[in-house]
Amino acid sequence: MPDATIANRSLPVLDDRPSFEQALRDHGVAPLLRERLRTLQINVGKVCNMACHHCHVDAGPKRTEAMSRDVAERLIELLARQPDVEVVDFTGGAPELNPHFRWLVAESRRLGRRVIDRCNLTVLLEPGMSDLPAFLAANGVEIVASLPCYSAENVERQRGRGAFDKSVEVLRVLNRLGYGRPGSDLKLSLVYNPVGASLPPAQGKLELRYKEELSRLFGIEFHELLTITNMPIKRFAHALQRDGQLDEYMSLLVNHFNAATVPGLMCRSLVSVGWDGRLYDCDFNQMLELPLGAGARSIWELDPFDAIEGARIATGGHCFGCSAGAGSSCSGALRATGR
Repeated sequence: MPDATIANRSLPVLDDRPSFEQALRDHGVAPLLRERLRTLQINVGKVCNMACHHCHVDAGPKRTEAMSRDVAERLIELLARQPDVEVVDFTGGAPELNPHFRWLVAESRRLGRRVIDRCNLTVLLEPGMSDLPAFLAANGVEIVASLPCYSAENVERQRGRGAFDKSVEVLRVLNRLGYGRPGSDLKLSLVYNPVGASLPPAQGKLELRYKEELSRLFGIEFHELLTITNMPIKRFAHALQRDGQLDEYMSLLVNHFNAATVPGLMCRSLVSVGWDGRLYDCDFNQMLELPLGAGARSIWELDPFDAIEGARIATGGHCFGCSAGAGSSCSGALRATGR
């Protein structure tokens, strides 16, 4: 398994790190502006059955924030009037634990949109969830599932004891339903993020290793692997600070800024909606409570969504996480890094 270590031990800790906007200027890159909105990412709440060490949401079993029915209905109302939105991407917490999750999925599919469920896998073993895999399959929902490694040790370092075995059990259930099988329309993607303070390895090469090991050890199949950089915010940032690694990690990200990733940054074509209906340029900005750069603050102030095209995107130091190395987004690496 590629080790999660800091790649550049020789880099000094930078007290005068540039802002993200300064880095763009230094590389001759124009400020980030919104393009046509294609993805509506909806965080339906912070309630989760797990409390993972790398979680940028600070989600967990003790959180109570959850999207209400009136917010859910307003989102579907807006979606119905916005045909350019191609993808509805549900996240959390564990999105499946929201009482309106199934209704939101069914309505989004009724409107002909691609639907993604960002699933931690283990939630599908919770009480009342036994029929959820079949519901997702019947609605053609794409599953993006977090699995930080193909070995139990690394997964349980991030996600707790027993998480790996439960994840394998659920992946086998999904495979039996057709998810992840060659030629199947039921798309199953796995997500890798480093265990510690490092950039992800080459996505293509790691995908081949995942497929080989999961097939050999457990007979599990999936379509693609997405590598995502850990964001230096919330729970992961606190862990870095506790271990004296926050400055070093930020220096790693800044010193690996890759201007070639900027055209593909997900914030250009995505709007993030919080559980309470507030709007953000991305999920990470949402967790930092950086409002939408376009000015609108909630789904009751913005109608239609395409009114924000061409607007400035709010940025911060965490944006170096999306633009370091091969780049990082909710769809994985932004630049090809070989197979």
